[in-house]
Parts: sequence; C-alpha cells; structure tokens
Amino acid sequence: MLRLPVAALIIASLATAALAQEREPEERQRLLDLAYTLGESHALRQTCEGLNDQFWRSRMVRLTEVEQAEQAFDAQLRERFNTGFAARQGEFPLCDAASRKAEQQSARKGQALALKLSQSVRLVPRGEIVPEPMAEVAAPR
Repeated sequence: MLRLPVAALIIASLATAALAQEREPEERQRLLDLAYTLGESHALRQTCEGLNDQFWRSRMVRLTEVEQAEQAFDAQLRERFNTGFAARQGEFPLCDAASRKAEQQSARKGQALALKLSQSVRLVPRGEIVPEPMAEVAAPR
C-alpha cells in the first residue's frame, strides 16, 4: 500500500516547511488541500481499522504544530480536515473494496501534495530548533 511512502513525504514536507504565514498563496492552498486529504484518509482508514485508529489524525495534529499558522489559517486547516473527514465518512460507511480503493486514491493525492510542499524549503537560522519529524513507520494493518 502507499501508506509508508505518503507518510514519509508528509514528514519530509513538514520537516522542511516554512511557517504557514511565510508561504506563498499557492502553497497555503496546498496545505489546505493536504489537510482535506488527511481528513479523507482518516475517515477511510477508520472505516476499516476502527474508531480508535488515529494514524492520519495524528499527522494532521503534527502539521498544525509545525506550520505554526496564525489563528485564522489554523482554523481553516482544521476545518478542511473535518470537511474531508465528513465527506468520506458519509460516502464510505462500510469497509469494502470501494473504500480500500478510495483510501489508495486519497493516499496518492496526499503523496502528490506532500511532494509539492516538500519542494519549498525554509532556511533555518543558526541556533533555531527544527521540529522533529513524526514517527516514520505506520502501524501494521
């Protein structure tokens, strides 16, 4: 499955991310799109793995921590996550071949967004602490 490569790309994009307020408008839109995709992925994964599975939600929490967005943009990121979650939760209430296929499509979309975001590098001034990346390995399914 695409879960590990997607997680690795998201980690890479966050590890080198500019603060949200330092990003260009198209990068901010990609962040919003990534938040939506993480919400979709969270709903789809929970459909098959159960409500206790927090794999993609924890990545969203990490995204908001690393981006350190101003309050209004942080609220937009969270809203996009919740909207993506609600959309896929309603569309795929049962774990079946269709929900698994949707999960893979969402992973590919997230992978592409994370790759684009990882290409924008923030130079870190000497002495500044860079946030540690998220856990690198997904729990086995």
